[in-house]
Amino acid sequence: MHYDSVRTVCHRIVVNKADAEDATQHALISIVRALPGFDGRSKFSTWVYRIATNAALDEVRRIRRRPTPTDIDATFVLPMADGTGAVDAQMDVAQALALLPEEYRTTLVLRHVADLDYEEIAEIQGVPVGTVRSRLARGRTQLANILGNQDTSTGRHNPDERNT
Repeated sequence: MHYDSVRTVCHRIVVNKADAEDATQHALISIVRALPGFDGRSKFSTWVYRIATNAALDEVRRIRRRPTPTDIDATFVLPMADGTGAVDAQMDVAQALALLPEEYRTTLVLRHVADLDYEEIAEIQGVPVGTVRSRLARGRTQLANILGNQDTSTGRHNPDERNT
């Protein structure tokens, strides 16, 4: 019942598809093993997302510990549209998410992919709601900059534009 949600969260936090599938499987196994201990202090979906997030973050940490091959260039290079450093408009959002710091990426995924509210995200991450808000704001700004969106305002209309 929660497989698609768990898989989606893992795929957005762990960018590599194969590693994300591993994280998904680890999360599902952890959910099944921990199910008898679920005490109902939080919503079941929040509990599931916390396990999925932790499994994905554990997988990211495992990936970082892996030795990198020396005979190939493992550097991720962004396609550039011009010499000014603007990122090609065709860049995939998943690739852009991969460039964000882990705490911003995880917070954005839980909010915009899992559609959790701030309180649930705070509970999952073990941080205050204010920290969730700041991570979302900073993550959105960085994501917009990576994707080449120079308008990082809060979505308000330009004061010079008037509705008539």
